[in-house]
Amino acid sequence: MGNISSAQSSSPSLPIDSTFDLPSPLPSWPSGEGFAKGIIDLGGLDVFQVTTFNKVWTVYEGGQDNVGATFFEPSSLPEGFSLLGFYAQPNNRKLFGWTLVGKDISGDSLRPPVDYLLLWSGKSTKVENNKDQTGYFWQPVPPDGYTAVGLIVTTTAEKPPLDKIRCVRSNLTDQSEPDAHIWEANGFSVSSSKPVNRGTQASSVCVGTFTSNPTLACLKNNKFDFSCMPSKVQIDALFQAYAPLIYFHKDEKYLPSSVNWFFSNGALLYKKGEESNPVPVEPNGSNLPQGEANDGLYWLDLPVASDARKRVQGGDLQSMGVYLHIKPVFGGTLTDIAVWMFYPFNGPSRAKLKLVTIPLGRIGEHTGDWEHFTLRISNFSGKLQRMYLSQHSKGSWIDAPEIEFQGRGNKPVAYSSLNGHAMYSKPGLVLQGKDDVGIRNDTGKSEKVFDTAVRFRVVSAEYMKEVEEPAWLNYMRHWGPKIDYGREDEIRGVEKVVVGESLKSVFRSAVNGLPNEVFGEEGPTGPKLKRNWLGDED
Repeated sequence: MGNISSAQSSSPSLPIDSTFDLPSPLPSWPSGEGFAKGIIDLGGLDVFQVTTFNKVWTVYEGGQDNVGATFFEPSSLPEGFSLLGFYAQPNNRKLFGWTLVGKDISGDSLRPPVDYLLLWSGKSTKVENNKDQTGYFWQPVPPDGYTAVGLIVTTTAEKPPLDKIRCVRSNLTDQSEPDAHIWEANGFSVSSSKPVNRGTQASSVCVGTFTSNPTLACLKNNKFDFSCMPSKVQIDALFQAYAPLIYFHKDEKYLPSSVNWFFSNGALLYKKGEESNPVPVEPNGSNLPQGEANDGLYWLDLPVASDARKRVQGGDLQSMGVYLHIKPVFGGTLTDIAVWMFYPFNGPSRAKLKLVTIPLGRIGEHTGDWEHFTLRISNFSGKLQRMYLSQHSKGSWIDAPEIEFQGRGNKPVAYSSLNGHAMYSKPGLVLQGKDDVGIRNDTGKSEKVFDTAVRFRVVSAEYMKEVEEPAWLNYMRHWGPKIDYGREDEIRGVEKVVVGESLKSVFRSAVNGLPNEVFGEEGPTGPKLKRNWLGDED
C-alpha cells in the first residue's frame, strides 16, 4: 500500500532501543484492599498491566522528529490472559509504556475475532540488518456483540491467527478519542487514545494500545467501586516516594506559604456593600462563607497596613505545605495525586522584546495564587507514570522518561517561574509568544527550594470517608479582589518601545493570551472551582 523511502539502508541507534525505568526500585507499599495487587476486576473481566514487549516492526521515518516509530507485542502475559492489542511508541524517546491484557472470568467477556481487516502495509529501506521488511497493520473483525480495542502488526502478508487476540463484550467498552500522535505515512496515521468520558466519576478505562482511523473503543469498568484505589496509609507512602522538589527562581520575591499562615497574618474577608468593614479571617478559615457557587459577594485580600501587606505578599517558605486531592482516573485503574500550593501574591509579568526585557507594570499582579501539579500513578503497581504541570490557565503532561529526578531516588524536580509561578519540568526560559517576543517565564535552581514531602496534607478524596476537608477548601468565592489595572494603558506603554507593526502584533497576542485574573479582571478562585477538580487535566 505504501513505501517510505530513505537514502540510508542501515538502522540508526535511537532512544527507543533502550528501556526507561524509574531511578530506584519500587518500595513495598503498605497492605490494603486492591491497590498494587497487579490485577483489577472490571466486572467479569480481569485486566493486567503489561510493561514488557517484543519488538515487531520499526520504521525510521515520519512521526515525531521524523525518526519513525516502533510497534511491539506485549510479552510475559500471566497465565490465562489474552492480548487486546499491540503497543506503539515514537522512536525519539526510551521505551516506556504499557498495555492491558485481559482474562475472561465471566465466561463471555472475551471472544476471538472472526476475521482481520488489513488497514495498511508499507516498508522502509532504512531497516534493521538491511532487510526490506514490510509492516502490515490488522484490525480484528469482532463477532456480534463484541468490540475490538486494539490492532495487530505483522511482517508478513498472511493474516494473524484468529486466537492471537481477543475482542471484548461491547458492554465492557466505551468510546475513545485520539490522544498523542505516534506516526504517519502516505495517508495512514496511528496515535495513542484516551477515553472520551474522563473525570473522577467516569468508568472508562484506557487500554494502552494504539489506534488508527476510526478510533477503536476503550474498556469500561462495570465494577467501579474504588476497591483498587490506594488507602490513606498507601497515599502517604506514595507521596513520600514521589514527592517532588520545587525550585524557585533566585530572584523570586513572592514565595508560597501555608493557607493558615496567610490567614494568621492579617488576611481579610470582604463583602460586597460592606467594603469599609472587612473581617479578619480565622487561622483555620472557620469564618469563611461556605457554599456551592461563587455568588460574587465575597473576596479575600491582603492586610491594609503597608508593612504588613508587603510582608504577607512575600509569603513564608518555612510555613509552606502542599495540599493533596486524590482522584480516581480511568475507571479507578490510575490514581491522580493533585498537589496544590498557595501563594499569597502573584508578581508582575515581564515581556521579552528580542534582546530587551521590559516590566509590564502591574500586569500579572493579583492576590491569592493557587498552582498545582499532578502525579499519575498506576493502581496495578503503584508506579509513577506521568506528571502534569500547571502553567497559568493551562498546563502540560510529561511522561516519566522526560522527568528530571533528584539524585538516585524517584522524586521528580519541578521549577516555579519567576513572579508568575507557572510550573515547568526544566530550568531556563519559556516564552509565551514567538519570534523572540512575548511574556517571560524564567525558572532556575537556587537555594530557594522546597521538598513537598516535608509538609503535606490530604484535603480531599471522594472515596475516603476518613478525610475531613478544611473549611477554606469549600470557600467558593474569590481569593483576591477584582481590580482593573488598565490593561490597554499598560500594553500601549510597552508598544511605544516596540519597533515594527509585526512585533507589536506578536506582543499584543502574547499578552492577550494570559488568563483574565492576571489583569485583575476577576479575582482568582480556589482549587474546587478549577475545571480539573473533578475532570481530567486536559
